[in-house]
Amino acid sequence: MELISYKTLENGIRLVHRQVGGTKVAHCAIMFDVGSRDELGTEIGLAHLWEHMAFKGTSKRSAYQVLTYLDSLGGELNAFTTKEKLCFHASILNVHLEKAIDVLCDISFNSTFPEKELSKEKKVILEEISMYLDTPDDAIQDEFEAQLFENHSMGNNILGTLESIPTFERNDFLRFIERNVSTDKIVIATTGEFSKEKAFSIIEKKIGNLPKKESKLTRNPVNGIEIQHIKKEKPIQQAHCILGGRALSLQHPDKYKLMLLNNILGGPASNSLLYLSLREKYGFVYSVESNYHAFTDTGAFQVYFGTEKKQLNKCIDLISKELLKLDDLLSKKSKLQAYKQQIKGQLAISEENNQAYLLMMARSILDMDKVENLDLVFDEIDNTNADQLIELRREFLDPAKLSSLVYIPN
Repeated sequence: MELISYKTLENGIRLVHRQVGGTKVAHCAIMFDVGSRDELGTEIGLAHLWEHMAFKGTSKRSAYQVLTYLDSLGGELNAFTTKEKLCFHASILNVHLEKAIDVLCDISFNSTFPEKELSKEKKVILEEISMYLDTPDDAIQDEFEAQLFENHSMGNNILGTLESIPTFERNDFLRFIERNVSTDKIVIATTGEFSKEKAFSIIEKKIGNLPKKESKLTRNPVNGIEIQHIKKEKPIQQAHCILGGRALSLQHPDKYKLMLLNNILGGPASNSLLYLSLREKYGFVYSVESNYHAFTDTGAFQVYFGTEKKQLNKCIDLISKELLKLDDLLSKKSKLQAYKQQIKGQLAISEENNQAYLLMMARSILDMDKVENLDLVFDEIDNTNADQLIELRREFLDPAKLSSLVYIPN
């Protein structure tokens, strides 16, 4: 049995529950429609630091109690920050659901951001930034996003910078939260074998009395873009390269078509065009992939690979050829039908991951005020034809329209 249920509390917080049978594990999450793109120029990294500091003590729990409360029950408590979202989530045995919701609500709404913990956590974040800077395949992703969304907060490094993190004080969190957080932009999601009545009753008991707060704050629309080709020398062994550009938003009706197109080119399966060409046929790379990320009002497409310096230009040429070959390949009905079946299978398998589905529900409610039905997504994929995909390929996956960032070993 599976059932998705919804409820909106009087304070505007939205609840969503997915009831699934045959599982002993409950998953729950509190997601805020706030991320790094909502930071001002003096706040780069503040949303991510808030994520860290939420665990450092509340009005009724010490940092130690927050960190060990669910661990002692065999559960997990975690969090993440993205360009547009901040989320606290937990997994626990069904019988401990109320305890998981209690600690999630506590760190989400009652964190005290103690000064003594802040000074330590800033050091932790600086180490995290240094770790990423020492990992070129991670660092190039962040730097390319800054290039793709130049002079816009969408290009902010989620972690912050070595210069920004040391400047933050406790009052910065309070101002950021006051400016950006409103109850109508919060979703609490649950999934497990228990009923919606049980889940909703527990949540309402914990945060039903929170005052209603609605924000009229709107995000700055993304700016224009110029194609840029940037090369930088780095003390590394491999050359690393990203090719990419802007893409469709979450609200665009053709987003699933572009997702299909990306999956054919460089998705996770070993039969993607780039994997078969660059790795299997020529042995130029260990890893090559393409990704399409959709945001509320924009999107990003990119191809990443790492290779020996002497093979860099050969790889770029091969990627360009594979992009251009897509038009002929998509015109073959049997090939296109096989690719449709592949992505439908991948989507169905991912839906079986209860935690991943939980987070998808929360994001979907915030972004589209609904959880998209998988059958409707399948219909969209099935009804896609070659001409539509070719048109999208020419608009977003044309080699001449893509920017690039390359790290070259020195």
